[in-house]
Amino acid sequence: MDARARVGLNVQRLRRDKGLSQEELAARAEVHQTYLSGVERGVRNPSLLVLARIAKALGADVEDLAKKRR
Repeated sequence: MDARARVGLNVQRLRRDKGLSQEELAARAEVHQTYLSGVERGVRNPSLLVLARIAKALGADVEDLAKKRR
């Protein structure tokens, strides 16, 4: 699995665990909902700064977005 797919799955899992819609998370992270959708699908390559905003909106660390699930 490539890094974009891993990040996307982790963002999606954390978002769902928090009970947030893509629209809610996008608003909190100050990104467009379609951009967030692309991140979750692994087709966008977000910058570190965008990942930091998404992580903060999720109450997580950037490292949590890149971790392999076991």
